[in-house]
Amino acid sequence: MRTAVVLLFLLAVAAIPGSLFPQRSLTPSAVTRYFRENPELAPVLDRLGMFDVFASPWFSAVYLLLFLSLIGCLVPRCIEHLRALRADPPPVPRHLHRLPVHTTAEVPLPADALAARVEADLRSARFRVSRRSTAAGVELSAERGRVKETGNLVFHLSLLALLAALAGGKLWGYEGSILVTEGDGFCNSFQQ
Repeated sequence: MRTAVVLLFLLAVAAIPGSLFPQRSLTPSAVTRYFRENPELAPVLDRLGMFDVFASPWFSAVYLLLFLSLIGCLVPRCIEHLRALRADPPPVPRHLHRLPVHTTAEVPLPADALAARVEADLRSARFRVSRRSTAAGVELSAERGRVKETGNLVFHLSLLALLAALAGGKLWGYEGSILVTEGDGFCNSFQQ
């Protein structure tokens, strides 16, 4: 997680020259003007990729490292989450009296009837419940909160899918632009 935060900060810092210097992909005429106005500095900046920041190898390296960091963080978390979803809730601690919030009460119901009632109440409150028979009687353990991690993982997986779709669009897609003077038309196919 720390690596991802550092890479996000580095990506933000690396994007600053893209807003300070004219970019060839947006305004090639402004880049030409910059070369005319700064003949000594412009070639140095061009070698550093300052006029094509978002297509430069150093910016792509930071972007790819962030992408790999996201994958490296998600895969183990998804595997662990799937294991936790399949596992039973943890058993009741042996020394329940050591927990900060605990109580003891005498109930006139039989143990099985009471356990069934408590289990129904816990399930209606959307807890995962595990019932075990022990030498001392019936033991119930319950947990919830797995939906929060599922939502977090779905968000990060969708972010990963979005980044992969953007990369695929840039690799296999195409785009073009054309200037059309007002009053003129443009058609890229033969007319009848």
